Amino acid sequence: MRMPFRRCGTALALTLLAGAASACSATQADSPLTSSKPSQSSTQPGKVAAVPEPGAAARRLVFPFDAYNFSPAEVMTREVAEDLLVRDCMKDLGLAWQALPGPAESENDPPHRRRYGVIEPQIADVFGYHAPPQRPAVIARKTQDLARITAAPPNTREAAGRCLDRARDDMTTGAPKADAAFFNKTIFATFDASQRDGKVTQAFHSWSQCMANEGFRYPDPLTAITDPRWQTKEPSAQEIRAAQTDVRCKEKTNLVPIWTVVEERIQNDAIRAHPKKFQALKTVKDKQLEIARRTIARN
Repeated sequence: MRMPFRRCGTALALTLLAGAASACSATQADSPLTSSKPSQSSTQPGKVAAVPEPGAAARRLVFPFDAYNFSPAEVMTREVAEDLLVRDCMKDLGLAWQALPGPAESENDPPHRRRYGVIEPQIADVFGYHAPPQRPAVIARKTQDLARITAAPPNTREAAGRCLDRARDDMTTGAPKADAAFFNKTIFATFDASQRDGKVTQAFHSWSQCMANEGFRYPDPLTAITDPRWQTKEPSAQEIRAAQTDVRCKEKTNLVPIWTVVEERIQNDAIRAHPKKFQALKTVKDKQLEIARRTIARN
């Protein structure tokens, strides 16, 4: 079973049970609509800005579906374990493969950092609506992985690919089949439904009025973060001001807590409506993490 991961389109494509990362985007697993452009500080042209530590607002966002989906930290745990299994498989083939260590769990962003757009003042101040880069240790591991693959001869790359497929199969041994398409469809559907809830639409209206008072006219936060004007290499001063205003208006109107409560209710309703499908998803996730952690512990 291969499940897409990361945010796609206008909603949440969060799942990655037993499969490779999807081609949606290269940002964290949480994000709603995030720019795919490089994130750089407008105050230091050409230099990638340091990413602030995730704030309390981002860390507080936890949802019922999280029990059935991999967080960025859990994805990294699985990737590190897969790499160790590939190393062992390559050794059996008489080929060398240097396994890469994983970054500390704290180096991975919380899963919903940009679910509702920009919610952290420190991010708005530097990146505006642009998606910030991942944490340095995460980027470093990806860079090392790319260098390792690039330097390997064709026969080694092919063998590593076969070993990776075998590793992923091994990590789902004994787990039931889970309906990935159902989960992704439900993720999108529940996120869309939350935006039509009366409490959320009223919060959108209050937020929109607050933004308009500062000269920015948007019906909702997702429209603001996807404004074509912000699809640039670096955030402009106007974009940063808009994002800063956005964060203040979210706080003033209590938008994030209101939206969160509605999403929690809608997600719980979906789980109760399809208990067997969700139990299968959780079993697959738990099985993979159990094998991954056991693999890492013995190496």
